[in-house]
Amino acid sequence: MKAIIYTTYGSPDVLQFTDVEKPTPKAGEVLVKIMATAVNQADIHVLSGMLRYSTGVFKPKQPILGSDIAGIVEAVGENVTQFQVGDEVFGDLSGHGRGGFAEYVAAPASALALKPAALSFAQVAAVPMTALTALQGLRDRGNIQAGQQVLINGASGGVGSFAVQIAKAYGAEVTAVVSTGKIELVRTIGADHIIDYTQENFTQNGQCYDLIFDTVANHSVSDFKRALTPNGIFVTCAFLPALLILGPWLSMTGNQKMKNMLAKANQADLILLADLLKANKIIPVVDRCYPLSETSKALRYVKEGHAQGKVIIIWKRFGSA
Repeated sequence: MKAIIYTTYGSPDVLQFTDVEKPTPKAGEVLVKIMATAVNQADIHVLSGMLRYSTGVFKPKQPILGSDIAGIVEAVGENVTQFQVGDEVFGDLSGHGRGGFAEYVAAPASALALKPAALSFAQVAAVPMTALTALQGLRDRGNIQAGQQVLINGASGGVGSFAVQIAKAYGAEVTAVVSTGKIELVRTIGADHIIDYTQENFTQNGQCYDLIFDTVANHSVSDFKRALTPNGIFVTCAFLPALLILGPWLSMTGNQKMKNMLAKANQADLILLADLLKANKIIPVVDRCYPLSETSKALRYVKEGHAQGKVIIIWKRFGSA
C-alpha cells in the first residue's frame, strides 16, 4: 500500500511517499481503508521530535503519522463484534501508534465509531482529535453550564471552531477571538460576539467571562486571570509553561481555576460527537484538502497557522470534500 513515512525527525521535508506492507488486523482490531485523514498540530510536534520521549528518543518508533481517520472497514480481527466489513467509521489513533497517512490502517475497534451517513469522509476526518479536545476542555475541565459567558481564544482553528459550536450546544453565550479575516467564519458557526484581536485585547477591555477556553496561549497567565469572573475557570489546550507552576497554586489560593488539559480519546465521546454531527449541532469546518502525495505541503500549511478549520488528506480517487 502507499503511505507517507518518516524515518528521522525534522521538517515536513523528511517525509517520504512510498510503498509499505499492508497491515493485517489482530484480535480486537479492524482493517480500515482510509478515505480521509486530518492534519493536526500534533503531527508537526511529533515529526519535529518535540515528543520523542514517547515516540522514540533517537528515531521514530512508528514511521507513519496521522491520528484522525475516516474510512471503510475492509476486514475484522478476532473478537470484533461491534463492526463489520463495509461499515463507515471514524476515529482517533493518537493513543494507538497513529498510522493515518496511509492507504490502510489496522486500528483497535475501541478507537472507532460509526460515521454519520450524511457527512463526507473529509468532514468526519476533521472531527476526532480537535472536537474531543474542545469537548473535554469545556465539559470536563471547564464544567461548562448553560447561560454562562464563555470566551474561545483562537476560535477559527481546528479546536477553536469546534469549541464555539460545542459551547453553543451546551447553551452558553459565546465570544470568539479571531483575526480580521476570520470574523465571518466564526459568525457562521454561531458565535454571539466576536473580538478582532488585531484591534482589541480581550484581557484589557474590562469584560469578564465565566469560562475561557484557550487554544493559542498568546497571553500571560495574569492576563487570562484578569479576564475571568471571580469564580471563573480558565482552560488551555496549548502549551503555557508558566501555568504548569502557577496554575495549581492559583487554583488553591482563590476561587478562580487555571487549568491545562490534554484530551484523551475514547469511544464514548466519539459516539457523542457523532450524535452532535447528526443533529447538526456541530458542523466540521474544512479549510482545504490535499492528496496523500502532498502531505508535506499540507503540514507546512498547517504549521503556518493560518488555516480556518481543518486541513484534510484525501486520496484523489475518493473525490473531493
